[in-house]
Amino acid sequence: MIVAEQLTKRFGAEVAVAGVSFHAARGEVVGLLGPNGAGKSTTLRLLAGVFPPTAGRALVDGHDVTRAPRAARRRLGYAPERPALHAEMTVEAALAFAAALREVAPRAARRAAVDVALARTGLLALRRRRIGTLSKGVRQRVGLALALVGDPPALLLDEPLAGLDPAQGAEARTLVRALAADHAVLLSSHALGEVEALCDRVVVLHRGRVLAEGTPTALAARLRPVTRVEVEAGAPAGALAEALAAVGGVRRVEPLASTNGHARCRVEADRDCDVRPALAERVLAAGWALSELRLVEPSLEEAFLALVDADDTGAAGS
Repeated sequence: MIVAEQLTKRFGAEVAVAGVSFHAARGEVVGLLGPNGAGKSTTLRLLAGVFPPTAGRALVDGHDVTRAPRAARRRLGYAPERPALHAEMTVEAALAFAAALREVAPRAARRAAVDVALARTGLLALRRRRIGTLSKGVRQRVGLALALVGDPPALLLDEPLAGLDPAQGAEARTLVRALAADHAVLLSSHALGEVEALCDRVVVLHRGRVLAEGTPTALAARLRPVTRVEVEAGAPAGALAEALAAVGGVRRVEPLASTNGHARCRVEADRDCDVRPALAERVLAAGWALSELRLVEPSLEEAFLALVDADDTGAAGS
């Protein structure tokens, strides 16, 4: 549905995007993750046809954005991080204008498309408000509503939660996940938690290149050198740590807390070694009550930082 094929963009001597390839299919949310300046917004602009690529292709529902821009844009909703909104227009008028540009017809269908977009983004009560009187967070929702007019099957969302308060952010996340049921959604973000909560797959960008791609969990697990397990038992902290450290495959034991005769430790073991049965056996053999034994899921933040650090180290050494 949304395809980048070796997308490259140069601005003079500067290479903003270098041979980026990935896809987003209908029914999934794909996140472009990277620090500021990684090339996320430039990649979205190439896919949206804001400017042409220096090399490579951008496709939307099979249509080349450069060679068939009109057909591609009819199938695409694009919400930039800072939407270009006319302060003197009402919310409803801005959406009606977007519907006309997207060639939603006839006029009755255009009105219905505006109503649907307003309802989806919680803007029905504000339809006749002038955009210039709205808060930053509400203007962000207007930008999202503009992308949704006419229900295009492909959506590009650049930092869709930027400027939203916690309640608005929660509503926006729910909306994005709902849209993914029958749309291809590609969103950019530098917020790790946002990507982890929203996305089925992640494409990590740095210095205009793809560093890695995969599900948030698989990406984090691939880069984590150890497995982590938290153990809580009715035991003295020192004795519990010593007992757990003696289990085969365990690299390190970190005491976390000790209260009311209970101790909690974090165990690091070899990456592909499931030490949980042996840990439980060791605790019970010592006569201690096992309160909790929990695998700690890998963090996307750790994976992201490891990728960027390795890329920066390689760039510095080259």
